[in-house]
Parts: sequence; C-alpha cells; structure tokens
Amino acid sequence: MPSWQDQPPLPATWQRCDTGILPLWWDRLCAQTGQQSAALYAAGLFTEDRRRPIAQWFNPAFNAALLVAPETSPEWPVQRFGIFYAPPDTGFVRVHSAPHEWNPRQPRKSPTEKEAFEAAIVEAERFLQVEMDFV
Repeated sequence: MPSWQDQPPLPATWQRCDTGILPLWWDRLCAQTGQQSAALYAAGLFTEDRRRPIAQWFNPAFNAALLVAPETSPEWPVQRFGIFYAPPDTGFVRVHSAPHEWNPRQPRKSPTEKEAFEAAIVEAERFLQVEMDFV
C-alpha cells in the first residue's frame, strides 16, 4: 500500500496562489450567511487578510477553491488551521479533518505552528485528489 507521502501530483487545473485571500471566499460566504455573519466567521478571516500563513488553490475551469488558514481567534490558547472548500460555481464548506492545532504559548513543543500547517496542507492536497474524482 502506498504511503500518504507518495500521493500523485495535484491535477493541473488546480493552481497554488498564496499571496492574498481570493475575493471568491468573501463572496461565497456572504451569499450563504449574509454580510454581518460573514464578517465574524473564523475570527474575521475573510474581512481582514491579516492571518498567516495560508495555502490556497484555485481552479479557474470550475470556479472552485481550497484554503488552509488559521480559523481560531488569535487570543485562544490553542490555535488551529482549518480547511475550507468552495465547490464549483457556488457554496462554501469547512472540510472536516483531523485537528491541525498548535499551542502558541509553547512554540517549540510539537506540534509547532509549522508542523500543523504542513499537516493541513498535506490533508488539503489529499482532499483535492479525491474531489477531482467527483467533479
């Protein structure tokens, strides 16, 4: 059985773009929950492009996207990366996955922020592989 580390490359239609959160996220969340609720979602993640690190993939052929980003408020004692999916053309969902958490008060204790982020990216890429089987 192949290891999770030996997964095939991502389908070519998915492009990595980590420079800034795509406007698609805000538009989709507002359409689903309304602007006031959207502004509060995930500690304002989509209203203020300030939380780093993020990893983001976009599929222009399907108008779909996938995002790995911090989803907890900065003051929480345990921080967590969430995986968010915008399916083709409409909608917005949080992908339920293993918790990708770290404790900022113990920055050298495993899992570190970097380890949690890298684990979330691996899981997000695995999600994209499976999702392409259904699109």
